[in-house]
Amino acid sequence: MSYERPHGHTFSLYLKGGAGTRRLDGSPARGRPGALCIMPQGHSSEWEITDPFEFVHLYVPDDQMRRMFAETFDRDARLMALPEVTFADAPALARALQQMARAMLMGGHLLAEEAMTQTINDFFVDPRYGGMRPRAISGGLAPHVRRRSLEYIEAHLDEAIRLQDLAAIGQLSAFHFQRMFRASYGVSPHAWVSHRRVERAKSMLRGTDPIAQIASACGFSSQSHMTRAFKLGTGVTPNAYRQGQ
Repeated sequence: MSYERPHGHTFSLYLKGGAGTRRLDGSPARGRPGALCIMPQGHSSEWEITDPFEFVHLYVPDDQMRRMFAETFDRDARLMALPEVTFADAPALARALQQMARAMLMGGHLLAEEAMTQTINDFFVDPRYGGMRPRAISGGLAPHVRRRSLEYIEAHLDEAIRLQDLAAIGQLSAFHFQRMFRASYGVSPHAWVSHRRVERAKSMLRGTDPIAQIASACGFSSQSHMTRAFKLGTGVTPNAYRQGQ
């Protein structure tokens, strides 16, 4: 079979079998339980498969991968580097992906989400795979502007956050700020704010406050607005998330 992934990154873990699987355009090694493959955005490969096997794929859009990288390291998202990996041993990554697979089979969306997050974190901190490109970059936000922008967002999540206000922090035009923010974090300011609002809502849903009150505290215009954004970000509704705690 041919594998083409022009958009997004793929983490694959062999769960059962795999001895009948080998890559035709790369390593002569064969699959096995616990073997990890990483296929970066734009990856293509050719495979021969002669025996049944089970494996799990985790697909991560490039913009979300870069956002998580920027959050993890407080570094410019363009420094992220994803290697191509075939049949590697990575115990920490394997455990997280196995947990994700089990959670999905049991319908445990919250546990699966936590495992997905752990997978990406383990990847970033593994010196063999995660990390940063050793090169100079230009065109993004200055470190002090990045820091002050994120501090402003966190302090005003319960309010309307305007692009002009964020741009003023770096004394930039709204257009220039938006372009440089995306370069630095991999996502637009709007996408970043939406993500942070959902993360705050997740934290508050562990308590007993009414969902409508949480929606207001997180800057959503209504409970239905929060429900739409929350489901888009997590795959479940706020009420289902709370019940899964």
